[in-house]
Amino acid sequence: MDFLTVLLILVLIIIYKTIVIVPEKYAFILERFGKYKDTLSAGYHFAIPFVDQVHYKHSLKEIAYDVAPQECITKDNVPVEIDGILYLKIIDPFKASYGIDNFLLAVSQLAKTTLRSEIGKLNLDDTFAERDEINSKVVSQIDAATDPWGIKVTRYEIKNINPPKQVLNSMERQMKAERDKRAEITISEGDRASRINRSMGERQEAINISEGEKQKRINEAEGKGYEIERISEATANGLKIIGKAISHKGGKEAVDLQIAQGYLEGLGKILQSSKTTVLPNNLANISGVFEGLSKVTHKLPDIHQKGEKK
Repeated sequence: MDFLTVLLILVLIIIYKTIVIVPEKYAFILERFGKYKDTLSAGYHFAIPFVDQVHYKHSLKEIAYDVAPQECITKDNVPVEIDGILYLKIIDPFKASYGIDNFLLAVSQLAKTTLRSEIGKLNLDDTFAERDEINSKVVSQIDAATDPWGIKVTRYEIKNINPPKQVLNSMERQMKAERDKRAEITISEGDRASRINRSMGERQEAINISEGEKQKRINEAEGKGYEIERISEATANGLKIIGKAISHKGGKEAVDLQIAQGYLEGLGKILQSSKTTVLPNNLANISGVFEGLSKVTHKLPDIHQKGEKK
């Protein structure tokens, strides 16, 4: 290898060491002779070859870190296995470089201890119902603790809560009992509502029937009253006409004949319809009958006299 080739390689190395290119959303920590010199942001920068050195490279984007599962003891002494996801970002590259050696490990361990502390304050049932509150408390405590490290914890999410199998079986039986209880309550409420509806319907039906019967009787009474009124008016009008007819010549005699005729017709119907007829003693004598009728008709005495002559 000739001298020019070596010189060319050396120049390329010097250029490579001189220009430092930082990608977007990254920060590089530049040291000079092992001492902090500057924090390089996105873009290109110049450094002194073999004097300045990039020692730390940090991503400024939000990082999702999977926290390994761990066993926690609840307030009612039930062991549960919980795992989660921690979301964080670097806001101060200098503190993240020199404030702690491995910030990811430190934050994950801090998340585990904080989670165990919060779970120990709750019963098993509350751990399922208060996930959001647990997450917010873990975030607030970790964020305060990681501030000296230049780390901002944005979120913590519990992924799974796994109780022991015996506890799961007990919970399933309890849930089944609760579902059966709610089903029984729902059925009883439905039956109660159905009975109430039926009784109200029967009550309304009885009211409607009684109202109908009442209106029917009222209508029948009004009809009978109207009928009696019409008959009375007709009878009164007939009597008026008869009274006027009697006042005329021959009217009295006509009324007497009409009464006698009606009497005889009624007597004839009685004799035809019955096999045995009981008559008063005075009616057994035909002449006595006509004598009685003559008092009404004033015509029968003449007829009776003609019969005797014959």
